[in-house]
Amino acid sequence: MIYEHDLDESIARYQGEVNPSIETCRKLAACLIVKRELFGEPEQLERAENAHSYAAAPVETVEHTIDYYSDTEFSRVIDGRNQDDIWPVMDELMSAVRTLMPRLYDSVMRKLQA
Repeated sequence: MIYEHDLDESIARYQGEVNPSIETCRKLAACLIVKRELFGEPEQLERAENAHSYAAAPVETVEHTIDYYSDTEFSRVIDGRNQDDIWPVMDELMSAVRTLMPRLYDSVMRKLQA
């Protein structure tokens, strides 16, 4: 049985890491997805969706790097990274989501195809 307080503890631990690894990001994403699916949409995620970032755009952009700004840990980790490093990780995550949560996978795919 998965309990919400256990997920909250894991989420807090992963969010508290100063220099998170890709593996930490994967675990955090998985915990957030499971929590949302089992216990509903947390208020802070609803607020984050309505938030705007006022971060300045980079002065110089390099081809094939990710230029994405928001106030999430995920965006901070991927911002400025080479797309060739990020897409295989995202593909692996989506494969896991497809297996573990097919409804969520279908929802994401519909949004991407729109």
